[in-house]
Amino acid sequence: MLDFAAIMLVSLAVQTAYHMAVYGYGWSGLDPSNLQVSLAAGTTFVLANAVRHEYSFANYLQIRGHAWRCFSLWTLVSLLAVAIGFLTKATEETSRAAFLLVYLSSFAAIFAERATLSHFVRSSAATGGVSARRLFLVGFERDVEAFTYRYKPWTCGMDVVAAVVLRDSESTIDDDLALAAASARMLRPDDVFILAPWSRTDVIDSCVTAFLPVPARLHLGPERVLDRFVDAHIDKVGAISSLSLSGHSLNLLEIAAKRMFDIVVSTLALVTLSPLFLICALLIRLESDGPAFFFQRRYGFNRETFRIVKFRTMTTMDDGRDIKQATVGDKRVTRVGRFLRRTNIDELPQLLNVLRGEMSLVGPRPHALAHDQLFERRIALYARRHNVKPGITGWAQVNGLRGEIDSPEKIRLRIEHDLYYIDNWSLFFDVWIMFLTVFSRKAYRNAV
Repeated sequence: MLDFAAIMLVSLAVQTAYHMAVYGYGWSGLDPSNLQVSLAAGTTFVLANAVRHEYSFANYLQIRGHAWRCFSLWTLVSLLAVAIGFLTKATEETSRAAFLLVYLSSFAAIFAERATLSHFVRSSAATGGVSARRLFLVGFERDVEAFTYRYKPWTCGMDVVAAVVLRDSESTIDDDLALAAASARMLRPDDVFILAPWSRTDVIDSCVTAFLPVPARLHLGPERVLDRFVDAHIDKVGAISSLSLSGHSLNLLEIAAKRMFDIVVSTLALVTLSPLFLICALLIRLESDGPAFFFQRRYGFNRETFRIVKFRTMTTMDDGRDIKQATVGDKRVTRVGRFLRRTNIDELPQLLNVLRGEMSLVGPRPHALAHDQLFERRIALYARRHNVKPGITGWAQVNGLRGEIDSPEKIRLRIEHDLYYIDNWSLFFDVWIMFLTVFSRKAYRNAV
C-alpha cells in the first residue's frame, strides 16, 4: 500500500508541477491518460514485489539491498508500462520530460518510504515490540547459550518463546525430549532450532524424531564455521545433497555477457578518452622525470599475477616485497598525480587491462602483491576476492571505502562490500556501480 501510494502521489504531484511550469495550469487541466502509465507501473511494481516475497517482514529488518532491488524492478516496470502504453496508444499525449521526472521522483519516494519503514521496524524489533518468527530452542546448555549470545535473535525480529536444555546422558535424553516436544506443541512456535554439535549425530537423530510431529519448521542449528559463509545453503547435484558453502558463481551465459560488456565499453572509452590520455601523459612527463605510465604486479582471477597499468602519480615506482601505501599529504605524490588521484583519472589506463581480459570494468579492486599476501593471512574469506576478475571500480569504492588502509575496520568493511558484490552480481549491478563511480560523491572520498 505504501509503495503504491508513493508512486501515485508522486506521479500526480510531479505532473501537476510540470504542467503548471510549462503550460500554466495545474491538476485540473491534466488528461487522465497522463496518469495511466503510472497506474500501470505502480500496479505491476507492487504485484511483482509480492510475487517475489519482497514484502516479507524479514526484508525490513535491514535497509541494505532495498535501493538496488527497487531501482532494477522499477526501471524494468516503467519500461514495460511505456511499451504497453505505446502499443495501446494510451501515451500519445504523455510528455517524455514529465515521464522521466515521474520515473526518477517515484524511485526516490519508494526508497525513502522503504528506508523510513525499515527504521521503524528495526527499532521496534530491537526492543521486542514486533517479531517475525517465534523460536523454540532445544539443545545442550553451552550450545543454547552460545547461539543466543552470538546471534541475539530478539534484535532481528525473532521471539524466543522457550529454550529447553538437554542433559548429556543417554538415560535422560528421551525423557528430556518428550517434555520438550510437549512444551513445543503447547507454545506453537514457528521454528524449532536443534542446538547440538553436528558430530553428535545420535542426539540430532533423537531430536528430529521427537520434533517431527510438532507443526513447526525444524532447523539444525548453525555450526561456528558457517559464520564465515553468508550464503551457505543446501545444494543438490544429481542425487547428492550437500551443504554448499561458497557463494554465487557465474554461469557461462553470465560470464559471456560480462565479458562482452567489458569489451564494448572499454573499447569505446579508450577511443573517446584518447585525447585525455595524451594530455595526462604530457603533463606527467613535464612535471617530473620518469615514464607517464606505472606498472605493478597484482593478483587477478584465480590468484594469477598480471601487470596493472596506471598513470604515474608518484616519484617512486615500487613493485617489490615492501610497498608503502600512499597517505594523506604523501610527499611522493606529485602535483599532477594528486589531481589525477582525486578525480580517479589515474585508473583509466586500466581499460587496457580490461581489453586484454586481465581485469573487468567492475569488481574488487586489486591490491599490491605484498598487501594481498598480508591481508590473506589476517582476514577470513579475503581470498574469495580472487574468484572473480578485479575491477577498475567496485562496490566498496563507490561506498567511499578506498585510499589508505590504516585500521582493521577499514579492510573488514572493504572485504564485506567486495563479497557482497560477488554474491549479488548482475549486469544491472555493474551499470549501477559505474554510474555511481562517475556521479556519486562517495566515489571520490578518501582519495590520497
